[in-house]
Amino acid sequence: MRLHRLTVSAFGPFAATQEIDFDALSRAGLFLLRGQTGAGKTSVLDAVCFALYGGVPGARQKPGVVLRSDHAAPGTLTEVTLDLTVAGRRLEVTRSPAQRRPKKGRAGFTTVKAASALREYDARTGAWRALSRTHQEIGKEITELLGMSREQFCQVVLLPQGDFAQFLQADAEQRARLLGRLFDTHRFAAVEDRLAELRRGAEARVRAGDERLYATAQRIAQAAGPDGAPPLPALRPGDPGLATSVLTWAAVARTVAAERRDIAERALAEAARRQRAARAALDAETELARLQQRFAETRKRADTVDEARADREAAQALLDADRRAERVQEALALRDTAARQDRGAADACAAARRPLPADLADAGAETLAAAERTVREELGALASARAAEAREAELRGERADLERQLRADEEAVREAGSWLDGWQERQAGLREAIEEAQGAATAAERLAGLREPVRRRLAAARTRDTAAREAAEAETRALAAARAAAAAHERWLDLRERRLSGMAAELAAALRPGTPCAVCGATEHPAPALPAAGQVDPAAEDAAQAAHRRAEEARRTADAAYTRVREAHAAAAAEAGETPAADLADEFDRLTRDHEEARAAAARAHPAKEALDRAEREYRDRQDAKRQAERAVASRTAQREALDREQAHLAAELSRARGTSATVARRASDLEVRAALLSAAADAVRAADSAASGLKDADARLADAAFRAGFDTPAAAAAALLDPRARRELQQRIDAWQREAAVVAERLAEQDAADAAARPRAETAAARAAHEAAEDALRAASTALATAGERGAALADLSALADAEARSLGPLRAAYDRVAGLAALTAGTSAQNERRMRLESYVLAARLEQVAAAATVRLQHMSSGRYALVHTDARAGQRRSGLGLDVVDAWTGSTRDTATLSGGETFFVSLALALGLADVVSDEAGGVRLDTLFIDEGFGSLDDQTLDEVLDVLDGLRDRDRSVGIVSHVADLRRRIPAQLEVVKGRQGSTVRLRTAPLD
Repeated sequence: MRLHRLTVSAFGPFAATQEIDFDALSRAGLFLLRGQTGAGKTSVLDAVCFALYGGVPGARQKPGVVLRSDHAAPGTLTEVTLDLTVAGRRLEVTRSPAQRRPKKGRAGFTTVKAASALREYDARTGAWRALSRTHQEIGKEITELLGMSREQFCQVVLLPQGDFAQFLQADAEQRARLLGRLFDTHRFAAVEDRLAELRRGAEARVRAGDERLYATAQRIAQAAGPDGAPPLPALRPGDPGLATSVLTWAAVARTVAAERRDIAERALAEAARRQRAARAALDAETELARLQQRFAETRKRADTVDEARADREAAQALLDADRRAERVQEALALRDTAARQDRGAADACAAARRPLPADLADAGAETLAAAERTVREELGALASARAAEAREAELRGERADLERQLRADEEAVREAGSWLDGWQERQAGLREAIEEAQGAATAAERLAGLREPVRRRLAAARTRDTAAREAAEAETRALAAARAAAAAHERWLDLRERRLSGMAAELAAALRPGTPCAVCGATEHPAPALPAAGQVDPAAEDAAQAAHRRAEEARRTADAAYTRVREAHAAAAAEAGETPAADLADEFDRLTRDHEEARAAAARAHPAKEALDRAEREYRDRQDAKRQAERAVASRTAQREALDREQAHLAAELSRARGTSATVARRASDLEVRAALLSAAADAVRAADSAASGLKDADARLADAAFRAGFDTPAAAAAALLDPRARRELQQRIDAWQREAAVVAERLAEQDAADAAARPRAETAAARAAHEAAEDALRAASTALATAGERGAALADLSALADAEARSLGPLRAAYDRVAGLAALTAGTSAQNERRMRLESYVLAARLEQVAAAATVRLQHMSSGRYALVHTDARAGQRRSGLGLDVVDAWTGSTRDTATLSGGETFFVSLALALGLADVVSDEAGGVRLDTLFIDEGFGSLDDQTLDEVLDVLDGLRDRDRSVGIVSHVADLRRRIPAQLEVVKGRQGSTVRLRTAPLD
């Protein structure tokens, strides 16, 4: 890798555009990068790293760090461009970070996304060709060409002496972290992690199998019961020998369960015999108790029948008296009816006399009828007065209607006058609305003309943005297709060359004894060529050629698609300009809103004209309505005066007819009520006289009927008469007594009950208790037998399950032992790994040994042959070994730790280590040449002689066509190194100067 030119703008301390010509600096082979503290020497290296990888070294890459220069003008964009040659290709990388820039034509800022571009110089055409504009593709391309990640580049090309001085003092773990990043040995760490993961997985599977087996053992213990098995083995899941212990313990549990089942069968047979005997005894005692209870209940019922005999005879006497009283019942009913009628007629007569005047309160029926006739004659004389009163009511209604109509006409006159008073102002407002709507129509036409060009530009801007994204994607696909075509072409050429190289063997394969050779014509083939390893046959070459043609066709298709998208983007960009689509969308939305508002206002013109027409018609209608209402008011006033005169005449006539009543109708109503009262009173007097006569006849017939039935008085006959319910109840009581007497007599004749009563009292409670105890014992024995059987079956099933699980554990434990041994060996924890060296450390130790050998070549020159770096894998105490470094002192013949070096010695040893590491990493990256190197501070700690030797070593790098840049403050280096790049800081930002002659 060789750097040619670096251009930075608004980056770090550089406000303006600065250009660094590395070709001019590299001609001397060794150049000095110097400047005041804070001027920006490190920023030059940051710019190189940012251009290649899109990031800066170390801690300066952490979040929140801003790469943009604080001195730069707002309109100047931060950008870095690096021109370099790598892997024989001349490339140009341009990158800019995400940043803010002023908005065009408006106040404020807008955020610009990070951008990247990669170009390649075509020597045949003498022009630059674009390769990619995506961050991912450019980063992948640069990393593949350099063969190094950003961390490796910062350690190998931008040599930080302080880091390597710390590396010399570091322990094995710290060195492993640094070397692991540089040599990408994470795959070996991944192997360690994978083996550890496999060990954990195998251990988990073994533990899971043990836990399943132990859980089965716990289920066996639960199935066996508290005393059915000895205690579980003391081993836990994961312990060796658990399976054997569990199987032995399960066999013991099955034996105990079988013995308990036999005992339970014998206990069940004995319990069944005892239960049958207790059942027979209980049945006998129960029957004896039933007969004794029956005899006692019969004697008690006989006593009850004797006690109820007197009540039965009294009930029979009442029934006999009731049968005699039934012959008087009809006469009693007739007398009760006559009495009720008499009382009702007397009450009605009293009620009818109560409203009458005092002079008629005791009058007879004839007197009351005569008074009624007098009242009805007076009522007939009021007919003409009723007609006059009805006319008066009609007059009041007509006058009320006339008053309402008169008020409505007067209100219409007032309303029309009020509306007509505001006509001029209303007419002016409507005409003004028409004029505003017409002005809005003109504005709408103007806005429509402005909106259409903006709409076209907005569509073009969206097409432009879409085409830009599609162009980037098409460019990516074109680059990928080009790389694929190149790879396919190289593959085909490689196979073709390999086939041509092995063509002799291919021809020899077709030789047959006696058949002429196609090359020399000989029929004998004493030493035919043999195919070499990896011999290419024609089919493989043809397949590679076909793949190359397909890849080339895909490349041409991708290039054509990229060209079409770029042309579409250019056309859209010409139409839309550089204005963002969002700004055009905002402007289009504003014009659309204004246009819609103007159209809405213009649409109100027609309604405003119609409103004016309606208002003018209403003006004419209201003038006509006002004149008609004024004529109606005059007419209705004359009608009201005529009605008032007729009403006064009728009022005088009705006053005479009403008398003391409020109205003629009231007077007539009073007379009708009086006539009705007199008529009702006369009828009531006549009904009362008739009811009294009927009551006397009924009393005489009742007295005669009671005497013939054998009763002294009618009251005695009425008292003996029973209602149907009481009669039924007495008969039912008599019938029940007779039935009970018959049942008692029958049961007293039973001989078995009498014999049982003579025996001692039955002991059913004791017999039942004995039977229940026998039943409980039988159920307990049956349950015990069932439990023993179930327990034996469960133990057999669980034991079979435990045996199967124990057999499945064998392969798992064998696999665990094998994987655990490998994991412990690679992790450095196995007893077989005496140096406790991890697998990654073992690989890094080989790399460190190569680095130490490469560093010793330069270290011996720098130290005049005194020092050499050697790798050691000796352990330090209990720490891991494998990454130790010692310094061999040729003057004393002793080996000592790098921590014992002085400051100057530490510097040139670390410099030699850094240069050796650069060589090894370069070889590790595929032999990529690193033609440009940078070395950071540390030269101030060297004396003059050592400094000369170090510079000789660095100057010797030119022998391999390398250029080395030294970053230093040491003043003596200005005299020793002619080619210099000076970084000068100022108030307006830093600048760079290229010097090719030393300064005094």
